[in-house]
Amino acid sequence: MSAVLDLTEKTEKTQLNGSVAYVKKPYLISVKTYDSMIKHGILTENDNVELLNGAIIEKMSKGTKHTSATNLVTRFFYRHIDEKAVIRVQDPILLDDFSEPEPDIVLAKPPIEKYLSQHPTPEDILLIIEVSDSTLHFDRNNKGEAYSRAGIAQYLIVNVENDTIEDYRKPDEDGFQSKETYRRGESFSLVAFPDLEIKTEDFLPG
Repeated sequence: MSAVLDLTEKTEKTQLNGSVAYVKKPYLISVKTYDSMIKHGILTENDNVELLNGAIIEKMSKGTKHTSATNLVTRFFYRHIDEKAVIRVQDPILLDDFSEPEPDIVLAKPPIEKYLSQHPTPEDILLIIEVSDSTLHFDRNNKGEAYSRAGIAQYLIVNVENDTIEDYRKPDEDGFQSKETYRRGESFSLVAFPDLEIKTEDFLPG
């Protein structure tokens, strides 16, 4: 499971039954602060982390199934999508002021030159894919809810442990309203590219 680094708490003054009370709340890290930490070397390439919902999340090491699936998906998109989308692998995206996650694979709207000066935002993103093994609960819930709130049209989880692909659509503030699970021998399409047929074996290793 992904770990959340301990963050300094802040104390908020509030009224409680007519009396003044002080309540400790987590201090949320903004994207601006997070990027500044990277710029000034507080966080480096050796820190395997990402920012989600104001918290700095430590990412898990990738196993062989995870790496194989990521390579399969990437290779498939380079063969079939080509320059119809910008293919980003484990690169940052900007969801909101407090989230700059690094999904395993993102399809973003071209041109690629647009992302020389900024990371893709929800308006740019056609598809997000997370390859999941030990992080399944986190990917389904924490990340899934964040992607849904941001209005991501389609979110796929390549579940390498259960040998399935989970397809989430219809984003809403309360989470994705549609979920389909595909098993070996089945196929599916993408919201952004409905004419492209994808077999589960195209994404699942082994």
